[in-house]
Amino acid sequence: MHRVVVLALEGVYPFELSIPVRIFGTAVGKDGEPLYEVITCSLDGGPVRTDADFTVAVEHGVEAFDTADTLVIPPFVCGPVEPRDRLPEPLAEAFTRLRRGTRIVSICTASYVLAAAGLLDGRPATTHWNDAGHFQRTFPRVKLDPDVLFVDDGDVLTAAGVAAGIDLCMHIVRRDHGSEVANWVARRCVVPPWREGGQAQFIERPVPEPSAATTSATRVWALERLDRPLSLSELAGHARMSVRTFSRRFRDEVGMTPGQWLARQRVEHARRLLETTDLPVDRIAAEAGFGTAASLRQHLTATIGVSPMAYRHTFRAGDHAPATHR
Repeated sequence: MHRVVVLALEGVYPFELSIPVRIFGTAVGKDGEPLYEVITCSLDGGPVRTDADFTVAVEHGVEAFDTADTLVIPPFVCGPVEPRDRLPEPLAEAFTRLRRGTRIVSICTASYVLAAAGLLDGRPATTHWNDAGHFQRTFPRVKLDPDVLFVDDGDVLTAAGVAAGIDLCMHIVRRDHGSEVANWVARRCVVPPWREGGQAQFIERPVPEPSAATTSATRVWALERLDRPLSLSELAGHARMSVRTFSRRFRDEVGMTPGQWLARQRVEHARRLLETTDLPVDRIAAEAGFGTAASLRQHLTATIGVSPMAYRHTFRAGDHAPATHR
């Protein structure tokens, strides 16, 4: 069974600490057996003070690192004089215990830990938007993207603030076991299996007037027509806005351009069809609005790094759906 080790550091945020056990602990295979074992540890195996008015007791020490398949580090309160550009010696020593190939995940500002360990040098990553400027100045070698909810760079993954930790854990479940299992987990936990847009939609900005038009109805309309070419002017026309106004409002609400959003929806629709149907790839390409199998292959490879057939082979719904679902 895949072992997820969650490291609780002094001043850990309780909500984020609970995310991995809630998401991974809910995932089961078609036989009803758990797909992950989640354990929580501290550096010394002792109780850990949270940033709230209580302490958590853990049952494991740093020896848990020795058997981790995935290590998750939730965010924690940093002291006012504690440097954030280097690791305390006990934490640095703990990282040396990880086996080669261990997947390492940070939630929110725990990305500072990964960066200080040198794990993000030259790699894409994200952190909470409010800390992005300081993070970039502190770790200029990291390819920080402050606009996304999470970054999956293979064996190292980083999430933005709070609920983005849920998004990333849901993404990992889907990456490991397909969308049928991920959707089951999402329903049990009453969370979305994935969310549109990035952090841009949460950055502080003036609140629009209540009477202001939104692009939500047009997004619903577009999702029902992914098999068709949809131009920006057609989208704006449906929303009864000028192209310029529609583009601005769309980006404010969703955190990406209409073209980027449409491409993402087409990829997601194609993935669902690959997982849940026996349709040939060229038919799926047409249903998702890519036109040709070559175009679908190009977009899917660019997005998740595999071809449509390789994706279908890995994530056949019948091989991964839990017994209690469908």
